[in-house]
Amino acid sequence: MPISIRRALRDKRRMISLHPITDPAGAVRSSPMLRAVCLTLNYIAEHGPIGLTATGALKRYFVEWAVDAFAWPFYTAEDLYAVNKVLNEGDFPPLTMMHDLLLNAKLARHRKGALHITRLAGKLRGDPSALWALLAQQFLFATDHTDYTRFGDRPMGNWDIFLNVINVEAQQAVSEERLCHVLYAPRKADGRHDDIRMKAALFIHVLRPLCWMGLLEEVRSGAGFKREEHYFKTEIWREVFKLDTDIYLVPNTRH
Repeated sequence: MPISIRRALRDKRRMISLHPITDPAGAVRSSPMLRAVCLTLNYIAEHGPIGLTATGALKRYFVEWAVDAFAWPFYTAEDLYAVNKVLNEGDFPPLTMMHDLLLNAKLARHRKGALHITRLAGKLRGDPSALWALLAQQFLFATDHTDYTRFGDRPMGNWDIFLNVINVEAQQAVSEERLCHVLYAPRKADGRHDDIRMKAALFIHVLRPLCWMGLLEEVRSGAGFKREEHYFKTEIWREVFKLDTDIYLVPNTRH
């Protein structure tokens, strides 16, 4: 991205607006978080409140159901049971974050040792477009993802900058390395440790939430230290965001 674009975006603090989704079924397919929330609300409506442990976590019977029902990318039952004999909520990170999101978005509450849906959730359960909009605003722009980090790192920048940069860089595909290069410019680091933590912070605070809301698609290749991730904008991204950097986009070539 040209330096002039970075300078134009620097230090801007604007509310990010989301345009309505016109394909709710497509949003459910693309967004693991929306799909999980819909399944959970429907589960409670059909089976009743979900039991909680003494520490306020969802009980194991629901965790086991959720692992199979959510079909969360990169968190398969096979992968989770490979390192856990039994599954508690903490062993399935997407479930923990969805649980927090339900509470913070006031779609559910804890009462008498169980998770109950609220009146708001009852109204939105049949409207995936409105439900997605509420979840996206809360999960992307109001949630402090530092709680889900190991070291408490935060990426430098704000959502206006992140979205506008990704808008250009992910027009075809972009890696974490490339985004860090564009956002923070080449620099001499004392060691690789700083670069790893920078990429981890960007992933946890920005890229993972965008993927889980269905705005980016993550494609992995390789394994171990040779694993690479590339990110692509989805149709939901193109529909809900109208960004300053749209004028710099070059249409994808179709053959």
